[in-house]
Amino acid sequence: MIQQQPVHIAVVDLEIPLTRTGSSVSAGGPRILQLLRRLEPAPPTIVIRPRQGSRREAARGLAASLRDGAFAVIDRPLHIEVLLETLRRVLRRHYMDTWPVAHTTGTHDQDGRE
Repeated sequence: MIQQQPVHIAVVDLEIPLTRTGSSVSAGGPRILQLLRRLEPAPPTIVIRPRQGSRREAARGLAASLRDGAFAVIDRPLHIEVLLETLRRVLRRHYMDTWPVAHTTGTHDQDGRE
């Protein structure tokens, strides 16, 4: 799906389940980050991560997410105001405050009208 649809902004929960092995479920967030990073161009990515056990763990997790191309990392519990502000920052930095228009065969204005 990532290769078939344009991804303008990705919000990735690091704990999103990827595969089930026996009675356990492995987290797929890190794998999704790797796949997104390979796209050309790689979309700005907001990472949602679980509470960290220690400051050291938090620093390591932050560094790993930034290495994997994250624009921002938001800790749980997720507050909608923080997510909305982060999305606003992505739009400002990557898209000059305007949502990107999908490329189609027709010519459309900002509202999608031909």
